[in-house]
Amino acid sequence: MGLYFEDFTPGTAFSSPSRTITETDVVMFAALSGDMNEIHTSETWARERGAYGRRVAHGLLCLGVGHALMLRLGILEGTAVALLGVEEWRFEAPVFFGDTLAVEFRVAEARPSRSQPDRGIVTFACAYRNQDGRVVQSGRQVVMVRRRPA
Repeated sequence: MGLYFEDFTPGTAFSSPSRTITETDVVMFAALSGDMNEIHTSETWARERGAYGRRVAHGLLCLGVGHALMLRLGILEGTAVALLGVEEWRFEAPVFFGDTLAVEFRVAEARPSRSQPDRGIVTFACAYRNQDGRVVQSGRQVVMVRRRPA
């Protein structure tokens, strides 16, 4: 069982496991999302005309992978109700095929829900880093979490 709302103290920090972004990830995301932009799907186009000289992973793919890495810690297992928002999100650097991502995140805010007395709202400040420690994405994720039963 994950942590309850009362367990999330502002300032508490967490680090996720890591995961490598593969060509298969990008191909599957392109098919699922319909985003077949050549910066993601054509090595030749990316090498000759792309800003980075090689293909890059979709930003939204990496956002999803990073969120899933946060969940792998189990701190929200069975207690998270909903992802309420992704705020002030920045795509700070490209993620290339073969890059390995991990997430550093901390509790930025925790407040009781105004409309649901059995729930609270936890805001996490997140930094997605590649294998070199460079921040590639950052922002805040807002999650509704169950309160501890009486």
